[in-house]
Amino acid sequence: MSRKPPAGDPVQDAPQVSDPQHAAAGLAAIGHTLRVAQQQMGVRRSAQTLLKVNQKDGFDCPGCAWPEGDKRHTAEFCENGAKAVAEEATLRRVTPDFFAAHPLADLASRSGYWLGQQGRITQPMYLPQGADRYEAVTWERAFAIIAEELTALASPDEALFYTSGRTSNEAAFLFQLFAREFGTNNLPDCSNMCHESSGSALNETIGIGKGSVSLEDLHQADLIIVAGQNPGTNHPRMLSALEKAKNAGAKIISVNPLPEAGLERFKNPQTPRGMIKGVALNDLFLQIRIGGDQALFRLLNKLILETAGAVDEEFVREHTHGYEEFAAAARAADWDETLAATGLDRAAIERALEMILASKRTIVCWAMGLTQHKHAVPTIREVVNFLLLRGNIGRPGAGVCPVRGHSNVQGDRTMGIFERPAPAFLDALEKEFGFAPPRHHGFDVVRSIQALRDGEAKVFFAMGGNFVSASPDTEVTEAAMRRARLTVHVSTKLNRSHAVTGARALILPTLGRSDKDIQAGRRQVVTVEDSMGMVHASRGNLTPASPHLLSEPAIVARLARAVLGPGSLTPWEDFEKDYGTIRDRIARVVPGFEDFNAKIAHPGGFTLPHAPRDERRFPTATGKANFTAAPVEFPKVPAGRLLLQTLRSHDQYNTTIYGLDDRYRGIKGGRRVVLVNPDDARELGLADGSYTDLVSEWKDGVERRAAGFRVVHYPTARGCAAAYYPETNVLVPLDSTADISNTPVSKSVIVRFENRE
Repeated sequence: MSRKPPAGDPVQDAPQVSDPQHAAAGLAAIGHTLRVAQQQMGVRRSAQTLLKVNQKDGFDCPGCAWPEGDKRHTAEFCENGAKAVAEEATLRRVTPDFFAAHPLADLASRSGYWLGQQGRITQPMYLPQGADRYEAVTWERAFAIIAEELTALASPDEALFYTSGRTSNEAAFLFQLFAREFGTNNLPDCSNMCHESSGSALNETIGIGKGSVSLEDLHQADLIIVAGQNPGTNHPRMLSALEKAKNAGAKIISVNPLPEAGLERFKNPQTPRGMIKGVALNDLFLQIRIGGDQALFRLLNKLILETAGAVDEEFVREHTHGYEEFAAAARAADWDETLAATGLDRAAIERALEMILASKRTIVCWAMGLTQHKHAVPTIREVVNFLLLRGNIGRPGAGVCPVRGHSNVQGDRTMGIFERPAPAFLDALEKEFGFAPPRHHGFDVVRSIQALRDGEAKVFFAMGGNFVSASPDTEVTEAAMRRARLTVHVSTKLNRSHAVTGARALILPTLGRSDKDIQAGRRQVVTVEDSMGMVHASRGNLTPASPHLLSEPAIVARLARAVLGPGSLTPWEDFEKDYGTIRDRIARVVPGFEDFNAKIAHPGGFTLPHAPRDERRFPTATGKANFTAAPVEFPKVPAGRLLLQTLRSHDQYNTTIYGLDDRYRGIKGGRRVVLVNPDDARELGLADGSYTDLVSEWKDGVERRAAGFRVVHYPTARGCAAAYYPETNVLVPLDSTADISNTPVSKSVIVRFENRE
């Protein structure tokens, strides 16, 4: 039997704290997975659903974008993937009666955890101007309201079309097609807040904004460096790949301000030995200060240059550009400055160098710990420099590996969800569909919030996600959203964005990944692209939560017909009836998708071409891989302050809160905690268990406060602190962004502490 949702918000102001754990997964993960699945789905539905997750004839997990190998386990999912599926496939329902009983003010007072636990939304809901609660509305009326607002705009650029990474390739392609036929490139997406820095750095240096490795490359590597990433919570199935690499002889270096259980020891729940003992993954843990990664890789590059025979001179000569300028900058790297920036000791860096020089095949993996800093793009460029020096791009077992956090976030970008589209993409779109798409750049996430705040944008339409909770500077973001004339969210479940609305608001309920999708009497499939460029089909197997749900492609197709009218030459109705017709068009517009329908008929899908990996060909402006030579930067923190990074708990996926525990870090029953090094805490007068307000400091002088956080003495790097988002997004200034990528700087926020009595 499944359980009913919680009636009230649980109390979170007295979390229990114990010592952090030193191993991930194992029997505890199995027990937690089964408990959550049973609570949300019941026993029979859990088996029916979980055994189809990530299978070749099943559906892609709506969680992270980690790839699957050709050979699949019967249980091809992790604990957090099971939580994501359970929340989507839940038997709980949010009906019009729920909205009648809960006015908007009540929803706005609830936690994200409580909202998400209520279940699947069953009908389109409408908040009229001046009303205090949502009411049921027909699909026809909902599309008419959107059309009324969009066609009344003075310019198409007053509309914003946001995309979450869960959206399928087919829906994403239609969404960008509609937005551009409507007349705007305002296509912000969740990539703007996470791996935009990776794309910016990689496009410039190797010519493609994606990783260059496959799952097999990880298995063949001699050395894997995991920097600014916590795979045990954020990409748990990655641990299996690291275990396989380790068993084949690979060494692993982790670079992170916090020790993470998953990289200390992995207890693989797929094997008896794994569940009991597990395998130690880390060979070396470099506990770096927040933001010190560029300085570390710059010094390592200097040391490689100073080591006879360490540089792959043939690769550098034949395949790279800018080496001399880079080498001059690297040779100027200073030991004292690096030690100050990183907080590491000389012996640890020298040990890392020994492991690097002993490796013939090296991969660097990274996530938000590298991408959400002011100097994120130069940092990732320095990682590329590091790999280029020894020829570690374009050969087996080596390369760049930015680990994406959402199941199709990379595919959405491939499909054209981007505010700054390439001219070649727009040319292909124009040739295929016979209209002239706009050529001027649109708004990314930060610029979209500014546009709403300043009255430049008036309609906000979100294809999935929880924009309000995911975005920085919470108070500014929420005030900006409330200035809109209309906010629309395509959603499966409730979240805070539904409670922070424009003058009018719509919630459009959609099918989930696990739901059967029947159009015109025929079962449809959608496709996704994983973090390593593999595209494969996804087929839901559950009866939808309500007969009133529409699929994402159907929503976009009907929206387009309502807004663009009979003057549009695009066959929107055909697209809704048969997704194969969408894929036929994608095949003619997006390189690498030729014979798309035939390719996805192959079990497991196909791999997209990647010139640097496949041919050692680099489609950059110079025609070669580019070395770069940016000045070294790292955060400078005033006395009496700490540098805060925002992060996830283990009971969390992006902004979705599954529970109030962080098992690996020893936190139970609460989320408003701040992790502080005991030595820093003593100097600042922060007793373990005391309560404090976090106040961020930035050059605009605005006070941004996150109140009532329990202090937890924790083995973080000195000078650093950590706390969960979205609770601490309020501390991140909207205008504090990474150079070039404009990604919010959520990993290096200067904070002071004001103790509460």
